[in-house]
Amino acid sequence: MGIRHTRVVDGLTAATPFVGPEALERRSGSKIELRLGANESPFGPSPQAVAAMQAKTEIAQFYGDPEGVLLRRRLSELLSVPAENIVLGAGIDELLGQACRLVVEPDDVVVTTLGSYPTFDYGAIGCGARILRVPYLHESVDVSGLLNAAAESKAKLIYVANPDNPSGSWLEPRVIQQLIENLPSGCLLLLDEAYVEFAPSALPLDVESPSVIRVRTFSKAHGMAGLRIAYAVSHSYHCMGLNKIRFHFAVNSVALAGALASLNAPEHVEHVVHETKLGRQRMAVRFAALGFRSLPSHTNFLTVDIGSRTRAEAILERLLSLGVFIRKPGLPPLDTCIRVTVGRVEEQDAFFRAFEQVLRETEHAR
Repeated sequence: MGIRHTRVVDGLTAATPFVGPEALERRSGSKIELRLGANESPFGPSPQAVAAMQAKTEIAQFYGDPEGVLLRRRLSELLSVPAENIVLGAGIDELLGQACRLVVEPDDVVVTTLGSYPTFDYGAIGCGARILRVPYLHESVDVSGLLNAAAESKAKLIYVANPDNPSGSWLEPRVIQQLIENLPSGCLLLLDEAYVEFAPSALPLDVESPSVIRVRTFSKAHGMAGLRIAYAVSHSYHCMGLNKIRFHFAVNSVALAGALASLNAPEHVEHVVHETKLGRQRMAVRFAALGFRSLPSHTNFLTVDIGSRTRAEAILERLLSLGVFIRKPGLPPLDTCIRVTVGRVEEQDAFFRAFEQVLRETEHAR
């Protein structure tokens, strides 16, 4: 054909991207009535954010501010870090990819947890990296294992999601600090804090440390997943580098307006976090009453041990046929689990009606 892709791209196997509920609807020909598989906020954006975004659509012919100055300044005030140490991106996924581009070259090694948020892999392998995966330890991120793997392989980067997806586990700030202090020379920590609002606490931001890039999002607690807006906080050296390679109009003007308005309506996020905590507790009790163990969660979802991979897959498929979209982790030790977003009370009730129906069918089939 004459035109060839790069050696990195040619060397990649075919990838399966995130399969959204819309794709599942197209495959099955039936509508999904209950979306509890992507950890989208059931509460949506704040009314203030909705109003700001609606107003911005009236002048959608204009580009948004490519520097996102108003949003970065507001984040600067709330986070007590200089605006120059904040970089915006079109969702955490984009920022993960850009962070990989920043420090990873072909054949470099990166280290992550086996089974943890897989979208990081796209950014890493797209740079030609080799990925070392460290299994979970007691259904949580194995910090010592990650550090050992990075030291032995001379890794350029360690990726950690905290709280973790899909386990829901959380590493205390002192553990994250120890991880940063023990990073091998030349190794960057890419810390994904997508669910940070749901965690009990977080390590204070330190933009003087060149050892870590932290990424956060408006997708979860702020209810803006479809708008694709997130931000990175890091040392000025890394922020200057990210600004060299980022897509300057990737964050659209509607998202910028909504995110700014959401920050100015903290009571909405507080309500979401409070209701999510109550919902997690309520759902865990109901799962326990049915004989299933929920893993401790510091996110807006529950990961529940069904007992076997085969049974978890069967439940997943049968629920989908009933119009209920959930997910399950694909790799051990969590492959015996299902993962369910914490919905509103009425969504929780609808889920358990369908779940209990599937259990009855399963027992009857036996």
